[in-house]
Amino acid sequence: MASFIRAKQAGVQTDLSQNIQPMHFMPDEQARYGINSQISCLAYDPVQSLLAVGTNESKFGPGKIYVFGQRRVHKFFCPPRPSSIRELRFVANRLISLDSKNELAIWDLDTGNQVAKYVYSGVVCLVTDPMLDWAFVGLQSGDIAAYDLDRERPSTFRIPNFWRERDPNPTAGRLVSMQLHPRDIGKILIAYTNGAVIYSFKQNIVQKYFEYELPPDAPGGDGHGIHMARKPNITHAVWHPTGTFILTAHQDGSLAIWDTKEGRLVTARSLYRTRVNEPTSNPPRPMRLAPFVRISWCCQTDPDNTGLLIAGGHNIDDPTASNLTFLELGPTPIYATSSWEVLAAHFDGKRSLPISTPPGASVVNYLLIPRSSPYFNGAQDPIAVLVQLSSGELITLTFPSGFPISPTNMLHPSLSFVHPFVQTVAVSTVPRARWLGMAEKRSLGEQILRGGVEYSHRTRKEQRNIVQVLHADNIIRLWDVGRGDEIENAMQCQVDVARSLNRFEGGVETTAMHMAQETGEFAAGTKTGEVIVWRWGFNKNFGKEEPRAEECERGGLMDISSRAEPSLKEGLQPFVMHNMAQGRVTVVAVSDVGFVAAGSEGGHLSIIDLRGPKVIYHGSVTEWSKGEKRGLFKHSSSSSHGGKPEWPTVIEFGVMTLEGENYSSICCFVGTNTGRVATFKLLPSGQGYSVQLAGVANMDDKVVAICPIEVQTGREAGATGPIVAGLREGKQVDGVLVAVTQTESKIFRPPHARGASKSFDSGILCDAAAVTPADTSMSSHGYALVAVFNDRTLRSYTLPGLREIAKHPLPMLDPLRTISTVISKTGDVLGFTGPSEITVLPVWGGSGRALENTLDTMINIAQELPPRPTISNVQWLSGTQYISPTDLDLLIGGPDRPPSKRMMAATDAERNGAGVYNPAAAGAAGSSTARLQGQVKETEGWGDYLTRQLNERTEKLNIMGDSMDNLANTTSKWAEDVDGFVKKQKRDLFLGGIKKSFF
Repeated sequence: MASFIRAKQAGVQTDLSQNIQPMHFMPDEQARYGINSQISCLAYDPVQSLLAVGTNESKFGPGKIYVFGQRRVHKFFCPPRPSSIRELRFVANRLISLDSKNELAIWDLDTGNQVAKYVYSGVVCLVTDPMLDWAFVGLQSGDIAAYDLDRERPSTFRIPNFWRERDPNPTAGRLVSMQLHPRDIGKILIAYTNGAVIYSFKQNIVQKYFEYELPPDAPGGDGHGIHMARKPNITHAVWHPTGTFILTAHQDGSLAIWDTKEGRLVTARSLYRTRVNEPTSNPPRPMRLAPFVRISWCCQTDPDNTGLLIAGGHNIDDPTASNLTFLELGPTPIYATSSWEVLAAHFDGKRSLPISTPPGASVVNYLLIPRSSPYFNGAQDPIAVLVQLSSGELITLTFPSGFPISPTNMLHPSLSFVHPFVQTVAVSTVPRARWLGMAEKRSLGEQILRGGVEYSHRTRKEQRNIVQVLHADNIIRLWDVGRGDEIENAMQCQVDVARSLNRFEGGVETTAMHMAQETGEFAAGTKTGEVIVWRWGFNKNFGKEEPRAEECERGGLMDISSRAEPSLKEGLQPFVMHNMAQGRVTVVAVSDVGFVAAGSEGGHLSIIDLRGPKVIYHGSVTEWSKGEKRGLFKHSSSSSHGGKPEWPTVIEFGVMTLEGENYSSICCFVGTNTGRVATFKLLPSGQGYSVQLAGVANMDDKVVAICPIEVQTGREAGATGPIVAGLREGKQVDGVLVAVTQTESKIFRPPHARGASKSFDSGILCDAAAVTPADTSMSSHGYALVAVFNDRTLRSYTLPGLREIAKHPLPMLDPLRTISTVISKTGDVLGFTGPSEITVLPVWGGSGRALENTLDTMINIAQELPPRPTISNVQWLSGTQYISPTDLDLLIGGPDRPPSKRMMAATDAERNGAGVYNPAAAGAAGSSTARLQGQVKETEGWGDYLTRQLNERTEKLNIMGDSMDNLANTTSKWAEDVDGFVKKQKRDLFLGGIKKSFF
């Protein structure tokens, strides 16, 4: 009965919701965009061109793993138990993760499933190699365990804590870091707190010990304690790309460079000084240096041309000091012919390049993006660096110049949510044809992510939900969130508010934005009262920077087309700017027929006709009182609210016949924070339009939505081109307004008819509302009012009866940000689930499904892993024992371990390269093929193995020509001597002894 009475009061004779049943109102979680929590780690695979992101566990959700490829390609991985993700690694088209509960897990990238897991005790660090089936896990005890990634089980192989054997002090042997030799897979660099070692798998011994000690009067990194001898603890240890040198970083800010062959300290330096290990009579002033966060020894295509990328180590007391520094070293001197002084001078560096990062945040991690090679610890020929800041945001920079790279059309939209953080979102429903034509053309560098293939959807819905995402740097990005169908235009459009305002020094804050449905025109308002309008078009100044234009005068309108981005050839270009100068812009709306309206916190409203362009109305809400009709609703004005300031909160354009009139008009409906709804008529006047206040209706509190609808059908009574064109022919639109405040909803004929109203349940407030079509699978679609409330519930109401159809909880929404929820005109709810993630929930025709993983294909099996770099021919000829990946499998897994698929592939490569030494093809260990195929059941001793290897080397040297005869004879004699020595020493033989006896 109540709904029947409301229908009569509203003047709507048709039941617009007659086909809608509660079962039809069932939201599904269609998609999520953004990152659910603070980013904890990053990983990149240059072969498949994929990026992995891990997050920390927080109140917004457990740690999660995201993998992103080209365009919209992505998958997410959820560990079975809540934890934070600590490390991520790509190995053999699989993803390896280590979490805060010391669980090592293997993930299938295509299915998104966890393949295997194993829990260790107290993991310190993790090392993998793209070419190996092994993960080396450093434990708190200082031991290193090996996990078999192919067999998905731990190995019995274990490396003990070698520093404890050298120094029994329990604090001296804590493991700090590990790194495999970039070219010799048989060696690993292990750093402990008090020193570092190079361990040889093939010899099962420590080849070299490195301990950094500063003599008295040597300044060290920070200059503290200069008059005494010191042994600063190690924080990091890395290889030179050729393996000729290593670097150890220390707590005092020292960077010590060591020669790996002699075990000798070449030099030591900090970011600011060189030769800090040498005593001086003129000690420098002490400094407070930040701890080192991460260090990469980078190289160009030539591994001898190197530089150091260093996070940390800067002067804390210098506010201008950069958190990220690149030390360019240049080509490495030839080791065999260079003196120690020449080598030390080389590490003084050619130049130091500080890489700028945003103020107020420090670098906590970074990820290099190499062009193609997955080796050299991901630091060969990098084209960009992805920097993680203490604020939780990401920035992408060119390498090594450090210029910012916009994530627009370079990274997945989810990554842009933290690049920098998202502040607010809006949504507009745009026709498919209009959006397909909005493909931005912009100068872009080399693509960072090119991997994966999107799942092909069969459906393509005509109405596209285009989200407008405002970021903290005042960049607004517009893109299609999809509707569970094919996203044909996955490109993003970008507008730069600060550039359009001609303010590059900061202080800009965007407060409102809106996009027109049919025309694609876009407008935004700022805290200082400016309204900027962008329009699709070509940039006449493409490729060049125009001189700065003058500022817009107070209350004026100016052309800002010269402020287009130089790199943007076609896209949303700055058009005009209006300076309201009345405080913060609270709301802005763009119509499809050439009008823009904006309201300010100072209580003013401006309406702009873009055909001029010119301002056709500028007035204050205090002037509306004379247009109010008293006695129908409760009187509501600034005076009746105890002098409470009043400003517009909602603006909508529509076309309808107003109360008491016999013709239809273009109308602008304005709702305020005190509950008033004003109706303005836009009437033709000469060559333009004039604005006339038609009346004001009163409601109880803040207006959150105004929906003009047609009485007979329920469709939106919008101001579109065809509808406005029909006004000249006398066509009329019979319409009403559905207005929603925080506590009630009303349906009435504007400007101030009585209508019907319904109050919401006490104790809850409405945060967002919209009239949407409901797909009921019937011959005709119904329309209903959909609203989201601050108790995280979603409710629907009939029209015009305002009877509740159904209610559903939305537990995934962030309770502190429900006020930022928006509802599209297609019935999709977009709400924040955390600080940097939104969910997309279609409310009609679902089944209550939770979020499902994508069906995207992540791995391209045609992309083969390149051969691992290995020792040079000169090193091999000089006696360096080469160990192939298959040999290392035998060393760690033992002879009983069956060969993996990758081992068999490597074996085939070895067989195909037999007869000619080819380090790239897995090298000289030909007998490993027979053992891997089971032709030799009992493994030979390591002494016999090395003897056979030396004999094979001798035979291969014999075919190298007369110029090598002497060398061949020498090597042959050496092999015979070794053979006798091996038989005498048996298993105690090791390669260092061979070298010693030879030299």
